[in-house]
Amino acid sequence: MPLRDLFVTVVVFGSLPFILRQPEIGILMWSWLGYMNPHKLSWGFARDLPYAQIVALTTIFSWLISKEPKKIPWTAETVLLLLFNLWMFVTTLFAMYPDLAWEQWNKVWKIQLMTFISLMTMHNQWRIQTWVWVIALSLGFYGFKGGIFTVTTGGAYAVYGPEGTFIGGNNEIGLALIMTIPLLRYCQLTTDKFWAKRLLLVGMILCLIAVVGTQSRGAFLGVAAMSLFLIRNSRKKWTLLLVMLIALPSIYAFMPESWHERMDTIKTYEQDGSAMGRINAWWMAYYLAKDRFFGGGFECFRHPTFAMYAPDPGNVHDAHSIYFEVLGEHGFVGLALFLAIGYSAWRSCKWIMRQTKRHEDLKWVYDLASMLQVSLVGYASAGAFLGLAYFDLYYNLLALIVLAKVITRQAVQERLAKQPEPNKAIPVYGLSARFSGAQPIGPTSSGRRS
Repeated sequence: MPLRDLFVTVVVFGSLPFILRQPEIGILMWSWLGYMNPHKLSWGFARDLPYAQIVALTTIFSWLISKEPKKIPWTAETVLLLLFNLWMFVTTLFAMYPDLAWEQWNKVWKIQLMTFISLMTMHNQWRIQTWVWVIALSLGFYGFKGGIFTVTTGGAYAVYGPEGTFIGGNNEIGLALIMTIPLLRYCQLTTDKFWAKRLLLVGMILCLIAVVGTQSRGAFLGVAAMSLFLIRNSRKKWTLLLVMLIALPSIYAFMPESWHERMDTIKTYEQDGSAMGRINAWWMAYYLAKDRFFGGGFECFRHPTFAMYAPDPGNVHDAHSIYFEVLGEHGFVGLALFLAIGYSAWRSCKWIMRQTKRHEDLKWVYDLASMLQVSLVGYASAGAFLGLAYFDLYYNLLALIVLAKVITRQAVQERLAKQPEPNKAIPVYGLSARFSGAQPIGPTSSGRRS
């Protein structure tokens, strides 16, 4: 029996009794299986066993029987996400290819269900921070591995993710690592251990090398945008800026001539068949959405659809864009909801950062919101050229933003409750001088009226 298969099996089934007692352990285990995909690194019986499904079902059962409150934290993001899910279900009813659409919907709703279960489970500091660490290290493993591979091969071969997963392709693993680097930075900011800080810095640099090593042009543009915002949003900006100024030019110069030639095609996309194929697919999605109110439904980027709507009917490509993927499959309504979710999450991060910036006890929330905002930038920019609209990492990041927002809202309310109430009226020589206006948020020496 292969050792890797045995290890994964023992860990997964050994965790089930703990999951039954504590559903948050199930979320952590499900994330580890979903992002690191350890069973896909084996070569025996474990490779195709449904470990994630077993853990998910156990987690849901544990959550149902637990005594913890089962309330969805309602924010703009959760409302929009629920509407988006309902709309995807409706578009599936009217899909152009029903069998394929229902098969894809079956995958999507399971991801969304676990996202909502996570929202109702991971609601305190320890759970949130542990969840971020599990996600960051699970995906960071492939950045560490891919970075070393790129260095040892001189960048001659493209980096790929685990076969048969969301992140199996070079474009997909590139996007995932772009979103992971800010999470590794968050872990670095919130740990006190010197050795952990250094290891995480090495991991971030190797992830950068791995993204460049994917030879994905979309990922290359995405990592550039993400890096700028990473420096902008980080504490200790000058230290990080210095690291980036050394690392990025060095990585760029290290890559072989074949890589530079491929990146140069970004400027001359009109002469590149792959790029023009993507643009053809984008126009197809636009014309399809104009003609069909509900879009084409899941899995509509197929030969017959291109024959009806594409400028070049014979040039069939996948969407290669989260935006045009949603537009083609769910129409303009679906795209509006998808964009509204991202915009609302961005605004929430800004609000969280503004409310927590000057409060030492909420520094971890400030750092979390700032790095999640950087991850959103990475997803929004690299995702413009990659078709991962239903990637579970994005929806888990949305859940983390919602949880951080709820914690910040509670902290603001507690501070307001501790403020002395302003005097409603002060008589002065028979007159009444009224005072009004919001009091500054912050700790006070007394919560009573002076």
